[in-house]
Amino acid sequence: MRAIDLNCDLGESFGAWSMGDDTAMLDVVSSANVACGFHAGDPATMLATCRAARDRGVVIGAHVSYRDLAGFGRRFLDVAPAELHADVLYQLSALGGVAESVGTEVRYVKPHGALYNRIVFDAEQAAVVADAVASYPAELAVLGLAHSAIERACADRGVRFVREAFIDRAYEADGTLVPRGREGAVLASGDGIAARATRMASDGLVDTIDGETIPLDAVSLCVHGDSPDAVAMATAVRAALESAGIPIEAFA
Repeated sequence: MRAIDLNCDLGESFGAWSMGDDTAMLDVVSSANVACGFHAGDPATMLATCRAARDRGVVIGAHVSYRDLAGFGRRFLDVAPAELHADVLYQLSALGGVAESVGTEVRYVKPHGALYNRIVFDAEQAAVVADAVASYPAELAVLGLAHSAIERACADRGVRFVREAFIDRAYEADGTLVPRGREGAVLASGDGIAARATRMASDGLVDTIDGETIPLDAVSLCVHGDSPDAVAMATAVRAALESAGIPIEAFA
């Protein structure tokens, strides 16, 4: 049985404001998408998250985003290509330096929120993100949505692209995510998440929000760390995958 990666967005606390239970989640996942300070996270949180991931053998990825703390990186922003390129490089460098200071490293990049969704279809911004990753001194993979503009941009530049699926998000018939503002877009643990994730990993299939079954080729499964029941959801998913004989291993 092919192994599957289990990733989560972590390190999203900011100052006195706390988001998620990173310590508990790091005991469950194999890869951690660590916020780099543009949509969430701060230097102290980045450092603590990198240390905790290192101690548990969890692989670290840079969770880069638009510069949008107020909107948690979920607002679509029109950013000039040169500025976006610099912003992505800045975030990679910040997290990379913090990780190296505690004896670990950043191994991949996962865009966050609006940037993630924008580069599914926006070829120009996808090219900017891929160029920024390609220019970074370390060879990093990019984690993203299958059959997207960013996947094509990475292929053109020789950047490794890794396809992921979301266990807690609803899908459209074309394989894109249902916008968060639509009812039913975000799923909870009572929505058969564990069985859904196991089917994704073993059969490569998922039911869309309209009841259609579509193929879904994913190497990594994501659970959002800001969900109220995120830890319980991830724990149930891991247990279900292991019960199905599916090994859980980081892709990077």
